Amino acid sequence: MKSSLCIVLLVAVVATVAGAVEVNQGFLAVYQPPLTGRIDSPDNPPTPEKIDLGRMLYYDTRFSVGQDISCNSCHDLENYGVDGKKVSLGHKKQPGTRNSPTVYNAAGHFAQFWDGRAATVEEQATMPVLNPIEMAMPSKEYVIEVLKSIPGYVEAFKKAFPEDSDPITFENFGKAIGVFERGLVTPAPWDKFLAGDKNAISDEAKAGFNAFVTKGCMTCHMGRYVGGTFFQKLGVVKPWPNQKDQGRYEVTKNEADRMLFKAASLRNVMKTAPYFHDGSAATIEEAIRVMSQHQSPIPLTDADVKQMVAWFETLTGEIPRDYIKKPELPKSGPNTPKPQLE
Repeated sequence: MKSSLCIVLLVAVVATVAGAVEVNQGFLAVYQPPLTGRIDSPDNPPTPEKIDLGRMLYYDTRFSVGQDISCNSCHDLENYGVDGKKVSLGHKKQPGTRNSPTVYNAAGHFAQFWDGRAATVEEQATMPVLNPIEMAMPSKEYVIEVLKSIPGYVEAFKKAFPEDSDPITFENFGKAIGVFERGLVTPAPWDKFLAGDKNAISDEAKAGFNAFVTKGCMTCHMGRYVGGTFFQKLGVVKPWPNQKDQGRYEVTKNEADRMLFKAASLRNVMKTAPYFHDGSAATIEEAIRVMSQHQSPIPLTDADVKQMVAWFETLTGEIPRDYIKKPELPKSGPNTPKPQLE
């Protein structure tokens, strides 16, 4: 890490020409290419039928045992993919243990969840369904029973997976939601700037980008998604105050993984408060200062923080409202299980 910081500092060149702020092109290369459209996988190619099915499943509460929670409950697509809470509430209003991250652009991350326990959005989509604190469905078989009891889903799965003799499987359930989520992409003014439009962002935002990289923030938040590329220890310079959650260690039980968390993507960060895995920072300014205190030996000024916020604003993209429009859901059949509240 120290060597990475040194490289960043040595490369940093901020030039002022005729009053305009310029950014070093070497830094920009780290964030290329610009974000444009879908983030597809050859392992789960999209079709209109599969996307439509995934959209329905994403909004349907019948895949929670109390029939009151859907994917959208914790990852509200109209609210940049978050619910605005420190931790989300699941079955019987049980609080979760970590902040629910946004699903927008998540398909491009190297792993899913704060601890990386799922490799893809397809795998991730199946896990909350069976989590007893979240959607609390008792088994994969019960999910299949619910799906097969709804005639509209029987037909939709046949159309989405026409080559499968038995298309209604738990794996296909995850594939459908995943392929829908791969279209949750939010290109932003920053992407226009990366594509060559120098006027797409303000001089203050450019100065904020320069501050971001020269203060060492780029060490963790790099790449097309401005993060989401690897695990990082939380508390590099100063121990993180909340040690109850040990991050990646909870999955691997490897001592080297204590306090490792996925470095969060900063896309749409101005819309996704509160921040961090524990939701402990209420504002972006607080989050920046806390990160500086615990992760970097390079101090920040008030001007640095203000300029970084201006750059973060350029990472806010447009919600694809036509794509996320809530569909009409298939009607329950006579044998569809009722909510289980106990």
